[in-house]
Amino acid sequence: MNRLLGVTAAAAIVLAGAAPAVADPTVWKWGPVHSTDGHAQARGAVAVGQSGFVVYGKLADTRGSGCSWVQIRAMSSENGRWRSARFANCVPGTAGFRKSIGGVLQIKLRVCRGSDTRATGRCSRWKTIYTQGG
Repeated sequence: MNRLLGVTAAAAIVLAGAAPAVADPTVWKWGPVHSTDGHAQARGAVAVGQSGFVVYGKLADTRGSGCSWVQIRAMSSENGRWRSARFANCVPGTAGFRKSIGGVLQIKLRVCRGSDTRATGRCSRWKTIYTQGG
C-alpha cells in the first residue's frame, strides 16, 4: 500500500512539473518607448479591467530640467472616436500612471519631453500597444 501511494505521489509531482506555464491572455506588455532625445522612457501593460481596458506603467525622467510625458490615444469601440489622456513626470526618477479607458478597438501611445504644463517636442512615434483581434 505504501509503495502504491509513493508511486501515485511521484506521478502527481511529475505531471505537475510537466504542465506548461500559461501566459495571462488578459494582459499585454509594452515598452520601453523612448523620447527622441532619450531622456524620457515609459513601459507598462494593457489589462482587461471590470469596465474595459486599463493602461498602466512607469514613466522615467532622467533629466532635471523639463518633464517627461506619456500621451495615450484610444479608439472607442462604441463610436470609433479617439479619446486621449496624458501623464507627466517632472522629477528625476520614475513615476507610475494608470488610466481606465473602457472598451476600445486600438490603443496607441508616445513619449515626449516638455514643460510642466504640456509636451513640447522630442516625441517618439506613436506606438500601437493594443489592437482588438491582433
